[in-house]
Amino acid sequence: MAITRGPLRTLEASGAALPAHGRAHNLALVLKTLHADGAMSRADLSRSLGLTRVTVSDLVSELLERGHALELGQSDEVRPGKPAILVDVNRHGLQIVGLDLAENQVLRAAVLDLDGTILHRAERSLDNETGEEITRLVLELATAAVALATAPLLGIGVGTPGIVNPDGMVLTAPNLGWSNVPLRALLQQHTGLPTLVSNDADAAVHADYTFGTGSSDMILVKVGRGVGSGLIVGGRRALGAHSAAGEIGHVTVGTDGGVPCKCGKTGCLETWLSVPSLERALGLAATGSSPAADADAVLQTAGERLAIALAPVAAALDLSEVVLSGPIQLLDGILRDSVEQTLRSRMLPQNPPLISVRLAAEPQDIVLLGAAVMVLWNQLGVA
Repeated sequence: MAITRGPLRTLEASGAALPAHGRAHNLALVLKTLHADGAMSRADLSRSLGLTRVTVSDLVSELLERGHALELGQSDEVRPGKPAILVDVNRHGLQIVGLDLAENQVLRAAVLDLDGTILHRAERSLDNETGEEITRLVLELATAAVALATAPLLGIGVGTPGIVNPDGMVLTAPNLGWSNVPLRALLQQHTGLPTLVSNDADAAVHADYTFGTGSSDMILVKVGRGVGSGLIVGGRRALGAHSAAGEIGHVTVGTDGGVPCKCGKTGCLETWLSVPSLERALGLAATGSSPAADADAVLQTAGERLAIALAPVAAALDLSEVVLSGPIQLLDGILRDSVEQTLRSRMLPQNPPLISVRLAAEPQDIVLLGAAVMVLWNQLGVA
């Protein structure tokens, strides 16, 4: 089924800059406006941005020369004088490579255009690889994806499990066996392309906000090989003091123990909610090896544990929605309902309720889309 996306939005405040704010800001503002609103004439851009026609014409000329924008021909709108020429972002003449390292048994890559349309895909299956073996597979996958591009590449965006610092180093990713892996530097050296690396849930929340229907105060929980979340507060991505805002997978939920986690603790949220943990528990329930729990109970409990971790966050930040992203067959129905019911039972009662829980659109590609958003912002100032 085709997905209808709403108007694109930006995480940054818009508005024309004063001359002292720099030409780069206004170049980005032109691109941002065209990307969100579609093709416009120079005169319409001038009115929309509050800049003079001479200034806009000069900015557009530079963007045309760079290949970041293009002319589409005359406008169909009837106006006095010379017909206007429409200008737009070079949506299909520039491409982006996105990498998603968060899935359970596969590393995924795609080539996307500037509208977030996936043009080509590549994958590398995982068995029991860890550490340097996964690093090697990631570099191989990036090379394969770059080779699929059919237009100049703006760069590479990566969504990975774990804590990622502003320099693109993965400080820790227990599920990948990574510690202090300079992933951004390795990919840039390997491909020669500008690269951005982000936590996979951070990438996903950017995608939901930009291409989807995400609110200005939301948390997106990404369920895959591990569990993480991305936060939008007041229309801005929350990073945290240590670049780890939303890292909820290794929060201990409850005081009744649990099973050992790869991080060394017991009872982490990931041991209840990650895809491998859910599939393992459901498998035991199906074979009767776990007589105390049937499949419904497994999903109900996982939803409760997630809500226990989220309720203080949602209340403290006054969030309006929780978005779940991951395998629909696991998250939809019982688990989603359990999250919503438990959240509401643990927060201030209101009618209508203060918070809602929904599933992300296109969860299988949400990290790839988010990776594209990161590159758009970094290279063109568009988000």
